[in-house]
Order: sequence, then structure tokens, then C-alpha cells
Amino acid sequence: MTNYDKSSLLEVIRANIAKYGHHITLVSGDALPRFAYTIGISRIIGVELVFAGGAFYSAEEAQGIINEIAKNLVAASTPDHLTVVVDELGSFSLRQADMSWSSALMLGAFDFYQRRDIPGFQIVPDNEHWTLDIPDLTRPWNAKSEPVWRWLHEPWEYSVSPQSVASTNLDALRGDRITEAARWEDDQWELFAGAGPDVPRSDVRVVPLGTLLAMDPSLEVVTSLKVGEALWRDTSDFMWHPWE
Repeated sequence: MTNYDKSSLLEVIRANIAKYGHHITLVSGDALPRFAYTIGISRIIGVELVFAGGAFYSAEEAQGIINEIAKNLVAASTPDHLTVVVDELGSFSLRQADMSWSSALMLGAFDFYQRRDIPGFQIVPDNEHWTLDIPDLTRPWNAKSEPVWRWLHEPWEYSVSPQSVASTNLDALRGDRITEAARWEDDQWELFAGAGPDVPRSDVRVVPLGTLLAMDPSLEVVTSLKVGEALWRDTSDFMWHPWE
């Protein structure tokens, strides 16, 4: 980022803090799941908010959730035991993030305040809206316990682009075995748990391919598919078969 770009970004952050009480930084487009964090709330109560993962929600919904929780958090003056219901989007609680996560996910807040000791509190959705890309930020970062977030500190190890994405369904993102795989573009896949044509449109999500590869290492074979090729397998079998 050039000095001019950085200066412009700082002005945007300051303007949003002045107008709304905080700024939201949304990070997406790489192998990591989407995440977002606030800048500005710590001026009032000493902590910032982090929403890591949460593929159930769109980016717009995630930002709306953060705004609503930020409003409630400032009113409560403390994140302890705070639970917030956000319309039809569910119930959310907060838990303090280990600094190994805060220092990796909240770089913009640390840079803005020129501090490295700002606590982060993780926004946690209820079980109904849970997906496997939501890490437990209370524990120190560990690639084995949170494989979906391994790319925070580990190099990308696959032959395809780390910007690759996959259309998938909520069942897959909650742990059901993916049984259908197809590659339609150089950096676009479809990976569904169950029959793809039977998946309701409302259940389809687009996530980083790296998220699904980390959830299930047996999916590595899909990175070798040529554009237009597809595979299938049974729910009880790891063996993939070409889709004729």
C-alpha cells in the first residue's frame, strides 16, 4: 500500500468512527475464511470486535451483525455475559480472543492505534447458525486444532491458486461428507454434500476452496481435476469415481 493509499484509508476510518462510532474492516478473497473486525470501539470500552468465519451469513449480514452488537456493547459498557439477538439472524455471544488471534486478525486496529495490546472479543453465533469455519479464538492459534485457519501462518501448499473458490452447501459447511465435486473454471469448483441439483438455493454458499480442503483432506484430489471434469463418491466411502 502506498503512503497516499494509507493516508486515504486512515481518513475513511476516522470519518466512519466520527459518524458511526466505529469502522468495520472486512477481509476476504484469499484462502482464509472471511473475517471482519471493528476499529473505534476500544476508545470507549477498551476492546474491539472480531467476527471470524461464519459462512452462513453474507458479508452484508455479517456487517449488520457487527453493527448491532457494537451498539449493544457500547450501551452495556462491558462484553461480559452479553448476548444479543439480531432480528432473524440469530443469537450471538462474545468471548475474549487469545492475543495470538487478535494480533493476526486485527492488524488494521493495531496499526491505527499504534498499539499491540488491544483485546479482541469474538462474535459467536448460536448453534443453529454454526459452521465449521468459525474458530475458537479463546485458545492460542494452532493449525491442528483449527485447520481451516492454517493459512494464517502457513504457506499455501496446493498447485491451484489460493484465490480459488467453491460453491458448496450448508450441510457440507457443518461437517457432512462432500460427495460431489466438479471444476468449472480454473479457479472455480462445486463441492456438495448430497446431490447438487437437490440443494436449495438458499443453502448454497461460495467459500474459499482452501476452507473445504482444510475441513476434509480427502478432497485434495479435486485440485487435480481438469476444467469440466467431475467426481462422485458414497457418503460411507473415501473412494472417488469419475463422473461419466
